[in-house]
Order: sequence, then structure tokens, then C-alpha cells
Amino acid sequence: MSQRHRNQETAPAPKMDLRAHAHNERHRINSELHAVAAKVSAGFEPDEVHEPGRAWVPTHHHDAEKAKRGDKGNGSAIRHWKLKTWKRRSQMRKAKAQATRLAGEQA
Repeated sequence: MSQRHRNQETAPAPKMDLRAHAHNERHRINSELHAVAAKVSAGFEPDEVHEPGRAWVPTHHHDAEKAKRGDKGNGSAIRHWKLKTWKRRSQMRKAKAQATRLAGEQA
């Protein structure tokens, strides 16, 4: 069962506040990028313009290294049905089933 509302001491933040915070972060990031693009368009050399580094991007994960690895903690990092080989195998199974169905109808 989910642990989301188990702790009654702290209530979850209202959705409106979370959305407002996310909106402010996106606006701040886009403003930074727009300022850099405007300076380059105005004639500054790209080497002269201070490009914001990764420090200005908000952290989305508590453990950045774990996020880079894609480790979910359950042992499988990539879901097998999202791989191209899985999709190809599914298509092959469908084609084989249709071929046997057609062969069964003709016999």
C-alpha cells in the first residue's frame, strides 16, 4: 500500500502551490536561456557570453547519480517492453500467428 498519506503530522503541499513553484522554475530557466540567446543575437561572440551552467537547473532527484544510472532500485533499469527488440519480437509473433491462422483457413 502507498506510504503517501501515512504520516499524518505533515500534510502534503497543495497542488496549486506545487504547480506554481514548477511554473516559476520553468520561467526562470527559460528567462536565463532567452537572455543568453538575445546577447548572442545582438552580436556578442558566443565565447564572451556567460552561459549558465548546470548549477542553475533545479535538482529533480535526491541522488543525481542514481538518476543518471536510471536505477529504480528493483534490479532492472530499463523496462523490457520499451526496447526495440521487444517490439520487434511482438511484431514477429503477430505475423506468425496471422500466417498460421491463414494456413488453418486454407487447409
